[in-house]
Amino acid sequence: MLQLRIVSPEKVVFDGEVDLVTVPGTIGSFQILTNHAPIISSLEIGKVEYVIGNNRTSFNINGGFVEVKKNVVSLCVEM
Repeated sequence: MLQLRIVSPEKVVFDGEVDLVTVPGTIGSFQILTNHAPIISSLEIGKVEYVIGNNRTSFNINGGFVEVKKNVVSLCVEM
């Protein structure tokens, strides 16, 4: 499992455990799974999606940043 925290300037959008996360990276979308290598990346306009069991949740962002470290995924996004 991954610990996902998504924040925007206005509020905490999501904070919890997920199975995977897909984000719109600067050079293309990429998926983050358990034990992903550490990374910091900028995000472009696009869709963030996360999966918990059989449930998929997605929403659009206007850009931001993602950091992945030791199964913790932190997103700072503009919505």
